[in-house]
Amino acid sequence: MKILVPVKRVIDANIRVRVKDDHSGVETANIKMAINPFCEIAVEEALRLKEAGNAEEIIVASVGPAKCVETIRNGLAMGADRGIHVLCDASPEPLALAKILKQIVERESAGLVLLGKQSIDDDNNQTGQMLAALLGWPLGSYISSIAVNDGGFEIIREIDSGLEKLQLTAPAVMTADLRLNEPRYASLPNIMQAKRKPIEELTPDDLGVDITPRVQTLEVHEPPVRKAGVMVSGASELVDKLKNEAKVI
Repeated sequence: MKILVPVKRVIDANIRVRVKDDHSGVETANIKMAINPFCEIAVEEALRLKEAGNAEEIIVASVGPAKCVETIRNGLAMGADRGIHVLCDASPEPLALAKILKQIVERESAGLVLLGKQSIDDDNNQTGQMLAALLGWPLGSYISSIAVNDGGFEIIREIDSGLEKLQLTAPAVMTADLRLNEPRYASLPNIMQAKRKPIEELTPDDLGVDITPRVQTLEVHEPPVRKAGVMVSGASELVDKLKNEAKVI
């Protein structure tokens, strides 16, 4: 079984994001970038499946500008076998991205697509679901456990009321949640080896996918500054404020 793991280059999770002065987006110039944390969890889980003898090859793929190669190298340094870089000026919208991934899945004959549940920049949480629909494959979202069995995959996913156990037939698409695993650190020898691992470069045109944006960002603003709390003398004053000022009761 081949496992395809899409990875995205995002602003490092430890960096404070700043909105541009013209409110056209967030500042990315001279900002530390990193692999999306949920994508890193997906890479780790793919490696564990391979180490358990359930996969023969792991392919990491990224769609975006030239610097996305760094993100692919990150996945290769963790232990993935090879990479695919679909070169374009910016990361496409979820539907276009799902169409690109569909073409890669069919080219590579992958048996499992394991991706992060969402990216921490756009927070769309749409690509995995759209990809599963385009492929006609079963979807396991927000997964916190994967076990391979004769019928496919037994997964545990997190829902509002607790944990849900499902059986998925192979091939399948899965989106990794935070509690699926703890990603490993890439060792220095693996980082050096990653520089020699192959990365195939493609374009959306090579895959026959139109990535023309269909959504326009009008403005981006920082959230309003949180107001200081107010001390109340008792329950009656609290109820009065909730009713007449906050208007929540």
